[in-house]
Amino acid sequence: MKKIILTLTALFTLAGVSFANEINVFSARHYDSDVQLYEKFTAKTGIIVNVVSGKDKALQKRISEEGKDSKADLYITADAGRLGAFQAKGMFQKGASSAAIKKAVPSNFRTAYWTGIAKRARIIYYSPERVSASDLQGMTYENLADPKWKGKVVIRQSNNVYNQSLVASLIKNNGKKATAEWAKGIVANMARDSKGNDRAQILAVAAGEADLAVANTYYLALMLSGQKGEEQKVAAKKIKPFFPNQDGRGTHMNISGGGILKHAPNKANAIKLLEFLVTKEAQEHIVNNTFEYPMIEGVEPHDLVAQMGLGFKQDFKTKVSSYGKKQADALEVMLAAKWK
Repeated sequence: MKKIILTLTALFTLAGVSFANEINVFSARHYDSDVQLYEKFTAKTGIIVNVVSGKDKALQKRISEEGKDSKADLYITADAGRLGAFQAKGMFQKGASSAAIKKAVPSNFRTAYWTGIAKRARIIYYSPERVSASDLQGMTYENLADPKWKGKVVIRQSNNVYNQSLVASLIKNNGKKATAEWAKGIVANMARDSKGNDRAQILAVAAGEADLAVANTYYLALMLSGQKGEEQKVAAKKIKPFFPNQDGRGTHMNISGGGILKHAPNKANAIKLLEFLVTKEAQEHIVNNTFEYPMIEGVEPHDLVAQMGLGFKQDFKTKVSSYGKKQADALEVMLAAKWK
């Protein structure tokens, strides 16, 4: 019922009925737990949170078309590439770098226009029956293109934004030419044409269709939690996670984040909500419901994520803002390599 009330509030607001102390959040995140978090914010501040949920493209299209008439204050989504691409269109304004946010969020996970609120790692999964730990010693994302893995790798399609951000990070670190060759190697090593979501890649390794998969950590935790059924829980127990690039820049990290929109009518409240989302209370709520990594120090990830390994080296070298800037190049090299 609470979710319905929030939705009705949003409808009244967007129809022109305004509230004195509110914020209008357009969110592409699909977690009910986010609504519970906004309720906590309202209880603390008295600021009403009106939520409009939808898919990224639809929400961005609506915000863009409404222009100055848009009631949207804050746009929240997963992936820095999406935030960066929307920023490039001039859809955000500065404000996401308040003193509280700067203190809480590492500089490589934020810009003046948007900030990360949770982290996610894109890692390699393997079958311990067919791949030994010694086979993966010193393993990097770059090594996935090694001919030794021919016919053994599964990964999502080139149109997947998580892959686009991963490839963008490779371009940032290794250059476009080298990454183009890497993409050809990945395609040559694929066990099958790319298809399905991240869980589908993990399931493929568990079923023996491939030896290595690339997927975000929270998908494995979601499967292990049993929320996706007993069959996927059993499959998840058959594979093991591996954090690449530990001898170099560290494992590729991405974010969920939010930006203050260009025509936000309630900018001050938008800043307050972003600041709340990176408090210890909010971070604990996020990681224990979405299986993402905390953005701030002093908060532990969910046990199902922690058991994959704590203390791994994260890539703090590569600014996530580069993902959006290199997104077009990333898609270009993947399509040139015939990455479906």
